[in-house]
Amino acid sequence: MEEEEEGRDLRSSSSHGGGGSSSGRFSRSSIPTGSHRNKIISYSQPLSRDGDIVGESWRRSSRRNSREEDRIPRSRSSSDNEYSTADEDDRAIANPFHRPANLQNLLISPQSNHQQFGGSRCLGRIASAGEKTAGSPLPEFVGAGGGQGIFKLPLRAPVHPGRPPSLDLRPHPLRETQAGSFLRTIACTASQLWAGQESGVRYWNFSEIYDGVDPDGRISVRGDEESAPFRASVLTSPTLCVVVDSAANLVWTGHRDGRIRSWKLEQATDQKLIASIDSFFPPTTSSNFRAQHISSLKEGLAWQAHRAPVLSLIVTSYGDIWSGSEGGIIKVWPSEALEKSLSFPPEERHMAALLLERSYIDLRANVTVGGSCALPVTDTRHLLCDNLRSKVWSGSHLTFALWDSRTKELLKVFGIDGQVDTRLEMLSATDPYGEEVKLAATGKKEKSQGSVGFFQRSRNALMGAADAVRRAAVKSAFGDDQRRAEAIALTADGAVWMGCANGYLLQWDGNGNRVQDFHYSSYPVLSLCTFGARLWAGYANGSVQVLDLEGNLIGSWVAHSSPVIKMAVGNGFVFSLANHGGVRGWNLMSPTSVDKMVLEELTDRRLLYTKEESMKILAGTWNVGQERASHDSLIAWLGGAASEVSLVVVGLQEVEMGAGFLAMAAAKETVGLEGSANGQWWLDNIGKTLDEGASFERVGSRQLAGLLVAVWARRSLRTNIGDVDAAAVPCGFGRAIGNKGAVGLRIRIYDRIVCFINCHFAAHLEAVNRRNADFDHVYRTMSFTRPSQGPGTANVGASSAVQQLRGQNAEDGRPELAEADMLIFLGDFNYRLHGISYDEARDFVSQRCFDWLREKDQLRAEMRQGKVFQGMREGPIKFPPTYKFERHQAGLSGYDSSEKKRIPAWCDRILFRDSRSVSASVCSLECPIVSSISLYDACMDVTDSDHKPVRCILNVDIARVDEVIRRRELGEILTSDEIIASQLRELRVVPDIIASADVIILQNQDPTILRLTNVSDTRKAIFGISCERLSTVNEDGSSIRDRSFGFPCWLEVEPAGGIIGPGQTVEVSLQHEDLPTLGEYVDGEADSWWGEEMRDKEAVLLVHVNGEYSIEERTHRVTVRHESSSGGGGSSLLQRADYRPFSSADLLDDFPFMHGS
Repeated sequence: MEEEEEGRDLRSSSSHGGGGSSSGRFSRSSIPTGSHRNKIISYSQPLSRDGDIVGESWRRSSRRNSREEDRIPRSRSSSDNEYSTADEDDRAIANPFHRPANLQNLLISPQSNHQQFGGSRCLGRIASAGEKTAGSPLPEFVGAGGGQGIFKLPLRAPVHPGRPPSLDLRPHPLRETQAGSFLRTIACTASQLWAGQESGVRYWNFSEIYDGVDPDGRISVRGDEESAPFRASVLTSPTLCVVVDSAANLVWTGHRDGRIRSWKLEQATDQKLIASIDSFFPPTTSSNFRAQHISSLKEGLAWQAHRAPVLSLIVTSYGDIWSGSEGGIIKVWPSEALEKSLSFPPEERHMAALLLERSYIDLRANVTVGGSCALPVTDTRHLLCDNLRSKVWSGSHLTFALWDSRTKELLKVFGIDGQVDTRLEMLSATDPYGEEVKLAATGKKEKSQGSVGFFQRSRNALMGAADAVRRAAVKSAFGDDQRRAEAIALTADGAVWMGCANGYLLQWDGNGNRVQDFHYSSYPVLSLCTFGARLWAGYANGSVQVLDLEGNLIGSWVAHSSPVIKMAVGNGFVFSLANHGGVRGWNLMSPTSVDKMVLEELTDRRLLYTKEESMKILAGTWNVGQERASHDSLIAWLGGAASEVSLVVVGLQEVEMGAGFLAMAAAKETVGLEGSANGQWWLDNIGKTLDEGASFERVGSRQLAGLLVAVWARRSLRTNIGDVDAAAVPCGFGRAIGNKGAVGLRIRIYDRIVCFINCHFAAHLEAVNRRNADFDHVYRTMSFTRPSQGPGTANVGASSAVQQLRGQNAEDGRPELAEADMLIFLGDFNYRLHGISYDEARDFVSQRCFDWLREKDQLRAEMRQGKVFQGMREGPIKFPPTYKFERHQAGLSGYDSSEKKRIPAWCDRILFRDSRSVSASVCSLECPIVSSISLYDACMDVTDSDHKPVRCILNVDIARVDEVIRRRELGEILTSDEIIASQLRELRVVPDIIASADVIILQNQDPTILRLTNVSDTRKAIFGISCERLSTVNEDGSSIRDRSFGFPCWLEVEPAGGIIGPGQTVEVSLQHEDLPTLGEYVDGEADSWWGEEMRDKEAVLLVHVNGEYSIEERTHRVTVRHESSSGGGGSSLLQRADYRPFSSADLLDDFPFMHGS
């Protein structure tokens, strides 16, 4: 078929492997001697003879092959044949380590009853020594060159040796289980980790992160079977941002529908934190439907904040909520309005929402003068609260603005390059009375509607539209600006850090001046997190870096197999959220010497959390020659063998060919489309053969022109299979057309990566080097960049646009296939028999002299030299060559009898590579996949194509980690191991701090200094100041508590946080600021105004003190009172009788004070 299409008339031919359905016996006298063989010229260089040692045959009732073929003599002299030089290292090796599939799991019961097709067991318990497999595995031929370079096996271990030990709070979930519920952001409170997901929110309680789950050891929600106990909310619009408001004891979330919602923190204290579902729900029930029946969180106050999605959200030290949306919109929700709305009873919550929806300040409108605005019309993706200086940073990817968080005044507009936008100064100079106009109590009807304002606004709108078109054109031509800021964070020393798409880390001072840059990776920085004297950065390749505040790199490791999109600090951990939804916790002190101790202890306990699964895989390949098979042919090929397996992978070649079809397929590939009518017919009919829907489910498929690969999984196994990605590599006509090439599927099975690659390489006898090059090109360049086509996968792809951004948990330059735990290559490799004539080949086939014919096999010869399929394994070839046959002609007499007389060959093959570095490897966490061959044959009675279909059954043992048990063991190590616990306690010491006053009285606008002294000689102290309570003092001296939502507007505290070095003192300025007027806002504009209240006011401040790594903190209360009476001048500083360090009575369990970190 291939030679006819390419117009070449050669005596060689390509074929697929066929099965030995016919029997034949022969004697030694029938074996031809060397004198009868034609002398040949080597096509590459002298190659060694195939040294297969044939083991005991695994005989089936349908196979009647003679055992006498095992005794066929080898060639006696290398002069007879250039392939006759035997090499002891090339001998096939049987796998004696295959384990039985039906051992009972003594620790955790199997999720489903599939003992017939595979089972699971925990290696922490020893199975009986008398158990044996039902049949001996077949011997294997192993190609040379494995274990070197790009063919080196991926590193696997019980605990990753290249990174600190991690707390897998939520192990990597299967992508297919996360449709509509991907986690997008996280934030920490004092006792919980909150996560925003596409269907609401969820949280974990820190007090139970090491605990087990429900009695049967499982959480019923798919994707969270091994997650720590959690609780999810009622279904909401996708959550885009989460911020913790410790003062109000609330968590605020911004959503795609433009709403802001609140969630009470205390609702978690009196409930069992297990998200369990009633057992009557089938496994296929969607996560969204299940979430409705979980013991769920109920939202509190919620209102429509924006018409577009809420992209960013912060709570300032004054208790105000700032929210950003599309088009540069920034709204401020004053603390007074929030407090008033939260005071409404639950039955009047709708009234509170209506009130709050109109009580906002439109910052963009406030800085618009004469129709001109200094702020760019770009989405407000970043909001950062600088509590140390009472400022707020807002910005898009490339432009930023600096605000006063107390007065809401715009201070500065600047770009990512540090250049200041001068339009703000020009607008301020345009109207000297502009600020008075903004503060005037004019109504909407009294606004100026002059023609100048109208034309100015029209001009600005046109210029904005033109600028948007220009940016879109630049983006489409050159891609996104790689300078764009993807993350922003504030460190304890007051510096602001930005992470950029080009891998740069930018350091800014508190006034918006760019200080210096750092570059440690070329991958985009997607997340930043700070605590103490360290900065954590998460990258798009899944790595995490730790830096000190001077920008020096302290440590770096691969944290996840996909991008790290968010990080948060809580409970002594830095939690990282990966794009795939997994959450891991890293010790705040990492990297440290304690890490090695924990790793060693956790590794020693590996048998306790190692679990082994067993399954069988049926792999089949067939070059169908553009034909459609009969139902009987499909039954003969797959039907019978599939009855005993858990997974079926099928690779087809030449499903559809022709110049027009190939051109159309290439065009469809450029826009992400695939498939054909013939391809769909094959998928449907193979599905019917496998009883799809009742016994099997199609996991995924991928088609490239005439190449098609598809995988079906038994329903009992389907819940353990996911993350199905597809790839295609064309190799024909300039590496652009899919008449030759490969298609692949990458699948996670029991948390191990298995890749199935269906190949069709270059045809013709002499094209050995081209075939080798095709394999090398496929192996090096195959990249799984999009989810596979399969039932139910469309919603998965649509549920999260971010999932296309993938990280690489591999070294730079290593192919993706090199990182798989198991590879299965199948297809029409097109390797021929060399140095033999058509008649000789037919004669040997009729006498079943396959042992001698294998010496002529180009593929075995090239593998023996390490030129192709390096380190791959293949079963013994005991079936006739599978190419080329006359269609619809049964028996071995059906070989090509046309004028061309193509030489029979084993073109169609199935090869694999598992985790074994040597054949004597035992399945373990270091060698997670060990497989053996129980069947390798061809279906010679199938006559629908000029190739015969080939099939192979692999017995596969998979070792995986029981994350629930390992998490419990980690918790025991961290809390019970006295040596480790003592070192952790030593590093988490909180230094003693002395405050210069308990009570401060302010009577005018002169600043008063509060001194904080670190008495430790060796440790740094991290401090922060928050407002615990506000009160109004009556004339009789009694006080009325007003609120506790943040600093009052009349008080300015600077700095409100920072780092105190050993033995050093920091001065904090406290100053009373009179605002000329106070007012309420309606629809973004001032509605009413009044003078400031003249009664005395009192604020109780909390000074929080942490160590560099301490999650505990010490606090001290300082009362600040403002006396409005005219008597007396200056301020009064009431000092304590003695300077004492913070006492143990001041020790609180509260965690950090700053919302922006």
